[in-house]
Amino acid sequence: MGMFPRSAFGQTVFLVAALLLINQIVSYVTVSLYVVKPTIEQVNLMLAKQIKTVFIDWEDGVEINDEVSEKFFEITGIEVMTQREAMRNGLGQSREYSGLSRSMSEQLDGFSRVRISQTGPLIYWVEAPQAPGYWVKVPLIGFKENNLEFLTFYLSSIGFLSVLGGWLFARHLNRPLKALQQAAIKVSVGDFSTKVGEQGSTEVIEVTRAFNQMSRGIAELENDRRLLMAGVSHDLRTPLTRIRLATEMMADTDEFLRDGIIYDIEDMNGIIDQFIEYLRHHKREELICEDINALVAEVVHSELQHQRLITFKSNPNIGKIPLSIVAIKRVITNMIGNARRYSEGDIEVLSYFNSNKKYAVIEVKDNGPGIPESELESVFEPFKQGDAARGSEGSGLGLAIIKRIIDMHDGKVKLSNRPEGGLSAKVYLPLKHISPKE
Repeated sequence: MGMFPRSAFGQTVFLVAALLLINQIVSYVTVSLYVVKPTIEQVNLMLAKQIKTVFIDWEDGVEINDEVSEKFFEITGIEVMTQREAMRNGLGQSREYSGLSRSMSEQLDGFSRVRISQTGPLIYWVEAPQAPGYWVKVPLIGFKENNLEFLTFYLSSIGFLSVLGGWLFARHLNRPLKALQQAAIKVSVGDFSTKVGEQGSTEVIEVTRAFNQMSRGIAELENDRRLLMAGVSHDLRTPLTRIRLATEMMADTDEFLRDGIIYDIEDMNGIIDQFIEYLRHHKREELICEDINALVAEVVHSELQHQRLITFKSNPNIGKIPLSIVAIKRVITNMIGNARRYSEGDIEVLSYFNSNKKYAVIEVKDNGPGIPESELESVFEPFKQGDAARGSEGSGLGLAIIKRIIDMHDGKVKLSNRPEGGLSAKVYLPLKHISPKE
């Protein structure tokens, strides 16, 4: 089963080719048994009668050359030669056919040999039992080798055209499925703008129609969720603002309490901002070519205000790649923010190509406690945090926002614990896969 294609397209072409091969084999066997074989036997019978006529005037192996015999040889072109003469006239380049020899032996009532020469016009050579050591040369005028060549060309052409037709049919049949696959990929990353055209067979049309309905339903649910969260977030800002104003009016003796309340209010505002950011969709049409090194350097410079040493080492050959500026800034900010929140030492930011140079990689390294290996994948889920190792601050949406944005760019996110301690966070941005907006 390893050679059997897995795709519907490959399976259709494979089945068409297999059926064609079986049809060709059956056709060949049928033509051979019921057309070619009877024809050859008929030709063999006619030649046997002519050879009998040749040797009817032989007595004790001595040829009688009368006027009738000469006339017969002249009309038919048949010649009788010794072994040596026959070798000089092309017997050595001929091929012996055992089936024809057996048939000829039955017709001539004795052991016979039949050879056919194809160096020029087809020549039928027969060694009859009436004259051992002598060969009868019978030219087959009108039967040319190119007849067989044309038959071979015809069968090959029919086979090629049949496979080509099967390939085109399978391609036509699978084109709607390919469009459906591409639309499903877009829906999986939150792009509901594509409506798949309803074309193809009735079954494919029904599946496409159901997919379009599902896509519209998901888009409506997403819009409802976004409106709900945006409304809740907006409504929460009003009481937070009132609390902030009331806090500013507190007496100086309650400065410690006031600072704590203000810190909590800013933290809540940050959580609300993350909710809104998580619900935001970064469409592919917003992508433009931008210098990734300049973008990272800008974010690193703004993060230096937090009194932490952040170093940035870039590969100057990366240049411009297609991206959403605001979204990627959010990604880098979240990565550095996580490193700053969960570690106390220096933070290192790198940019470079991956091994096959298909992605630009942005890596942020810290020296914090890291994340348990069993949680490296689950921390990308919304509201999921690596509580055991990294604490429980924030909303748990930072990494989920990073993954959603990078998925929109057809990229990848990878977390790994460093052998020397700390966490390495990498994002992979494709260099050429996404068509940028000019």
